[in-house]
Amino acid sequence: MSDAKRAAGEAAAELVEDGMRLGLGTGSTVAYFLDALAARGLDVTGVPTSEATAARCRELGIRLLDVATATELDLAVDGADELDPELQLVKGGGGALLREKVVESLAARFVVIATEDKLVDRLGDTFPLPVEVVPFALGPVGRRLEAVGFEIERRERDGAAYVTDNGNHILDARLPGGIEDPAVMDVELALIPGIAGHGLFVDMATEALLADGSGEVRRLTPRAAQT
Repeated sequence: MSDAKRAAGEAAAELVEDGMRLGLGTGSTVAYFLDALAARGLDVTGVPTSEATAARCRELGIRLLDVATATELDLAVDGADELDPELQLVKGGGGALLREKVVESLAARFVVIATEDKLVDRLGDTFPLPVEVVPFALGPVGRRLEAVGFEIERRERDGAAYVTDNGNHILDARLPGGIEDPAVMDVELALIPGIAGHGLFVDMATEALLADGSGEVRRLTPRAAQT
């Protein structure tokens, strides 16, 4: 699996050109991208999507850009927990979903890097949907999610509630049978008070680089755009 992640990350690093302003994702596959990017020695700047990514960039000498001054980014690169043939995504396994969505919404091009097993027919088949919730609203949000059919579990780390870089908590929400219409669910979740963000990334990814165990990488674009 590490060879596949490395291959996807290295393929994405080849897309970067001198002078680009980048969105820098979070996670194990992105770590390989950052290593490959640093090795190229390009003059680039990047907006990190987590404190962990920011720390790694400092170690590698990748210059950081403040999101407050980033009006548009040339390219964002990030992983995914699931993606479907239309390149709709479930993200947030690493807990950085809110910052990832903010940063990747600024990018003219958003490339997903993942292993082949992340490609699914229907989102929610293999991975729960992370929902970032302000602590005050955990109870009401949890009940609203359960009312529409989700099975929820509060994410924990080391026996305590998981806290995001934004000071929020995460409910991992699983819908039996998966998410039939990600676009509709995206809107429905946005209307629930107390949800700071969720892991559905609808119509954001422009392409994906998927790697298999042999290190072969194939490029996908949204199926809807091919018809």
